[in-house]
Amino acid sequence: MTRPGWHHREYLPHYDASDTVQHVIFRLADSLPADVMKTIGLLDKQRQSREIDRHLDLGSGDALLKDDAAAIVATALKHFDGDRYVLHAWCVMPNHVHVVLTPLSEHELGTIVHSWKSFTANQINRLCNRSGRLWAADYFDRFMRDDDQLSTTIAYVENNPVAAGLCAKAADWRFSSAFADRGLQGHS
Repeated sequence: MTRPGWHHREYLPHYDASDTVQHVIFRLADSLPADVMKTIGLLDKQRQSREIDRHLDLGSGDALLKDDAAAIVATALKHFDGDRYVLHAWCVMPNHVHVVLTPLSEHELGTIVHSWKSFTANQINRLCNRSGRLWAADYFDRFMRDDDQLSTTIAYVENNPVAAGLCAKAADWRFSSAFADRGLQGHS
């Protein structure tokens, strides 16, 4: 199978190559209001990224990804681990999701992300008795260039709830690989 390499989906450029570790972020449709996006759009690329992270961590929008809705997303992320992709780290925040993964064989990154978003949107809309768009149209991805970038990214993903002030330790956030792995690491 030929992978698409660099390509565009919606608004952002994406990279998809076989056995490439990726950090993916997708967010709720209401997580970055139009006025915030307009202001961020005036900044340079590096500052845009920092401001988007900051606004997401503020929990803007309805922040529906709590409790049962967050569990739906966590279950979906883990469902095809080892079959369609290998999960390295993940974290469901109140209004966005981080995933570090390696797509396997013929499974394209865009198809994987689409399946997560489609399945979870249907489930969460049903749970919350709502309809309409749940997720923002596109997603952000960054491929890992080396082991140092990968370990830094995993630490960032698992510590995102701590940085956002949602918990004291990464292992305390129920909807992340840090919590899921804590039994294996001897944490109590």
